This record gives sequence, structure tokens and C-alpha cells, in this order.
Amino acid sequence: MTIGLASRTAVSGCVLCAAGLLALAPAAAATGPGVDPAPRTTDAPASLLYRPGTHVRPRAGAPEVPDLSARAWLVADADTGAVLAAHDAHRKLPPASTLKTLFALTVMPALPSGIRHRVDPEELEDIGPGSSLVGVAEYRTYRVSDLWNGVFLNSGNDAVRVLAALSGGWRTTAERMEEKARALGARDTHVKSPDGYDAPGQVSSAFDLAVFGRAGLRSPEFAEYCARAEASFPARDGGSYPIVNTNRLLTGADGVAPYRGLVGVKNGYTSHAGNTLVAAARRDGRTLVATVMNPRSGDGHAVYEEARALLDWGFDAAGRVNPVGSLDALRSAPPGGPEADAVAVSASRGGDTEGPPVWWTITGAGLLGGVGVAVYLRLRWGPVPKD
Repeated sequence: MTIGLASRTAVSGCVLCAAGLLALAPAAAATGPGVDPAPRTTDAPASLLYRPGTHVRPRAGAPEVPDLSARAWLVADADTGAVLAAHDAHRKLPPASTLKTLFALTVMPALPSGIRHRVDPEELEDIGPGSSLVGVAEYRTYRVSDLWNGVFLNSGNDAVRVLAALSGGWRTTAERMEEKARALGARDTHVKSPDGYDAPGQVSSAFDLAVFGRAGLRSPEFAEYCARAEASFPARDGGSYPIVNTNRLLTGADGVAPYRGLVGVKNGYTSHAGNTLVAAARRDGRTLVATVMNPRSGDGHAVYEEARALLDWGFDAAGRVNPVGSLDALRSAPPGGPEADAVAVSASRGGDTEGPPVWWTITGAGLLGGVGVAVYLRLRWGPVPKD
């Protein structure tokens, strides 16, 4: 039997429609419950970090996570980004001078350390009352490296002011810091004062500060400054004087035992933020980063002792806990924090997402196949008799 051109066309269309139906059905089914339509940057454990309380996923034989008084804390593997345990990781709190880690990440790449700069009096205006200072003097010439020593060791807000002036100004620097935070996947941080001085609306989180600390350790220059215990700073009269890092976990000052293997990063304090700390340590080829925000135990050194407890636990728990999240989880995720993750989860469960739903796709393919069959039958056998 020979089929005419029209009939062959109809049959070909029918076959193509049927093939489309068979091809689309498995693909549509693959977006049904429990299957991701595409890889996501956040996985199920990452969403745990948005929930309040303490999160840890111990295996058999894992040590018990320490009971801390801090309002928020986190400990993570700095190499892999795996978060080992956390408490209120995304709680937005004032960061105090730990925000200087983000300041350094933003400004340091654009300012070569050997540059010399003569300080204008205007650059030292508007420093907040009670600020920590390293002693930058107007009309004195400093190398950029001197100013970074002032930032990391003495937490000098005067040094931050001058470096910000060299980097485009106070407001521009704050805007660039927020852009840098978003690029790193730190979405809880809002910058109003680049030096960390208390300002309405200025917040960060234990998660974000750990992100900044980890990113800083990847920069040899940043890592060198944040691990430095002592340095000399140029004096107003042309001489110099010694400055000592205020991170007691690094120096062992004021009765705080130094932490073995500590490699930095930055401490902070304001009356509003309380004590804050980003601390990193390396042992046996493994580097951990811990953040502690606003301990409430009443002990003035609690921020150091609670960071010590977290680092000890993290090293002891190696290989005996499953991650509760990742410091890389939000680096390339869509904006919106947990809401964006909820959208991704909805997509993986066949919920309302952009594009036609699964049932529409299957039904449409079936209708096209049916039309092809009808056309073929009409061309082959003629009009269908009416009742």
C-alpha cells in the first residue's frame, strides 16, 4: 500500500508528536516530588542555619558541642567551608570592629602597601566618640602598611578613616563593602560605618563574619596582618612606638592563655555590640574559623574562652560530625536568603514555579499527538460519518 504525500506528512507529524509525548513525560516526571530540576547552591542542611537554636549533626562518638552564652556563634572548616555547628547563625547583630575584616577585604586589594600618604585633617573628622585609636596624626606621612597595622592590631578607627579616604570616601567605601559582602555570599551584613562603630541599621551575623574571616585567610597580605602580634607605628614627632594586637587569644595578654595554632583574625567591642570575635586556628593541616557574638556570661574574657571552646570542639570533632551547612551556600544563590531557598525547594517538589507546570506539558503533548492521529485518519479514510 502506498501512502500519499499528505498522508505521509500526517503520519510523520503523528510520530513526532508521540515521540515528543514520550520524551516529555519522563522529563516532566523528573521534576516531580523529591527530585531537583537543576543543581542548587543551597542544600537541605544549609537551610538549618536559618532556624533558631543550636544545630549540630553528630555521628557516633562525636564530642558534645559546648554550651555557650553567646547570642550567636559558628565554627566551620576554613578549607572546605563546611559548617560543623552553629547557634543562631544568621541572627543579625551589631558586629563592632570585626566588621573591619570586611573593610580590609574590600579596600586592601586597591591600595599597595608601599604607598605613602600625608594625612589631611579632614580625613580624621567625624571619628565617633570613644573610638579605639592608633594615633594617626594630621600632616604626618604614613605608609599604607602602617595604617593596616593600626587597623588590625590597635583596631584604630583613625586608620580606617584615612584608608577609606584613599579608597573613595566614607560613604563610597560603605557601599563597596556591602557589594563585597554580597559577592561573598554574606547577605546579613549592612554597613553604615566602615570601622564597625555602632550606627543604626548596621548589622552582621555569625555566618557572615565567618565568611569574611575565611576569605581573609586566603589573602596572604590579610593573613599576615591579622596574625601579627606586635608592630611599630610612626609617632607624631618622627619616631615610632610599639603597638600590640588587642586579640588576647593571639597575644595571651591580661591573663588569657594564647591559643595554640591561632592565625588571627579580629576582635571587637562596643557598648551596643558587646564583645565580638572572629578567630582562626590551624592544627595538623586543618584550619578552623569560629565566630562568637556578644557572650552574656558577665566574664570580660568570655568571648575568648568561648571561641577557645568552639575551636577545641571543632578539632576534636574532626570526622565525627556531618556539616549543618556551608559558608559557600549563598555565594551564587538568588537574593532573599531563606525565602529564595524555599522557592528552590518548591521547584524541586513540583510547586508553583516559573514556566508551565508539569500537567500542562504532558497534556499539551498528548493533545498534539491526538490531533496528528485525527488528521491522518481523515486523509486516509475520508470524513467520519455523522450520527
